[in-house]
Amino acid sequence: MTSSVLLLWIVGGLVLQLAIYLGIGFGRHWQSYQALRTTVMDEGLPVKPRPLPAEEDTVPAAWSGWRTFRVTHKILENADQDICSFHLAPQDGQALPPFLPGQFLTFRLTIPSPPGNIESVTRCYSLSDAPHPGHYRVSIKRVPASTPEPTPPGRSSNFFHDQVQVGSLLQVRAPAGHFYLDRSDAPVVLIGGGIGITPMLSMLNWCLSAQTGREIWLFYGVRHHRELVAQPHLEALAQLHPNFHLRICLSGNNADDGVDPRYRHHGRVDVDLLRRVLPLRPYHFYICGPTPMLESLVPALEDWGVASAHIHFEAFGPASIRRRHAEPAPTSPAPASGTTVSVNFSKTGKQLPWQAGCGTLLELAEAHGISVATGCRSGSCGSCQTVIQSGEVFYPQAPDFDPEPGTCLMCVGTPQTSVTLEL
Repeated sequence: MTSSVLLLWIVGGLVLQLAIYLGIGFGRHWQSYQALRTTVMDEGLPVKPRPLPAEEDTVPAAWSGWRTFRVTHKILENADQDICSFHLAPQDGQALPPFLPGQFLTFRLTIPSPPGNIESVTRCYSLSDAPHPGHYRVSIKRVPASTPEPTPPGRSSNFFHDQVQVGSLLQVRAPAGHFYLDRSDAPVVLIGGGIGITPMLSMLNWCLSAQTGREIWLFYGVRHHRELVAQPHLEALAQLHPNFHLRICLSGNNADDGVDPRYRHHGRVDVDLLRRVLPLRPYHFYICGPTPMLESLVPALEDWGVASAHIHFEAFGPASIRRRHAEPAPTSPAPASGTTVSVNFSKTGKQLPWQAGCGTLLELAEAHGISVATGCRSGSCGSCQTVIQSGEVFYPQAPDFDPEPGTCLMCVGTPQTSVTLEL
């Protein structure tokens, strides 16, 4: 082998080593780049501008008025068999608009009345599951009817349990309501008393699917385990999600409660329990339950130091929960105590005096024999919406139903000035 050939072999070997070195270096840099790119994408930071998915541009809008739904499933949810879930699909087959977890549906029901007549009744029921494009779900507790009364309570809930079957058609208004879970990452405490668990199920199911890392607590208060709704579902979620903490609070004296000891607490949901269990965090509290529960919990939370803006609640039916720390007075206050204003009902020709403390416009009308269409009696369903011909109406608490311009909700409204109503 000549010296020139040997030199070529040496140069070739050096070039090969250099190529291998550069290839390895490039490969390492490419792996680092790919890892960084993946991290950026996982954190939700844009790698490059990209169009939104097509489905986000075609979210169906909420409908106005009434829409026909068909009942696709009817499921008893507890051992006492007094809570039933109804799955509803739109008869037109079109996609449903999303709703905010915690909102409700309004139903217009045609219910037989004792003399053989048909009565139109409007009622609101909370959605009890996360939003789904194909169906809604409500869970309704049967309210025992009191037979001596001419219009006993529980007409709508008993109608659902006894008369509404799979295949039944119902008239439904779009989801509404101002009580719903915010979409921040703040830690959240959900408190449901009895059937007040229904909006909490909607909030919980949505949160665990859309905000998988958000800290969430659920305190569910009932008398005994036979009243529990979705107990296996809740316990399974608590085992699956380490950020979800479940406490089932049993106020009765039933020793054989059938609840997993890891999630069981004997006693009511009260602020002492919350102080013992909850870590120090800036929680937002969402509470739904009977009025006595809210009347004790809301001021107790404020006394504990929870900011009023962090306490959100919804009571069963009409209720006025007084906070310890009053919010700023509304810009359009009601008439001062002792001031008399006139309420005129144009169709009936009645002119009635009203003073602060005399109740709502609905109560005034009913006390004087004026018939008003009613439903929820809490500013949610819109049944009592009435045209204002002159004057102004004041709401001590903002209603969930947004009345049309030039109208008012008589069940929660009071006159701000002398007012004339088309009734």
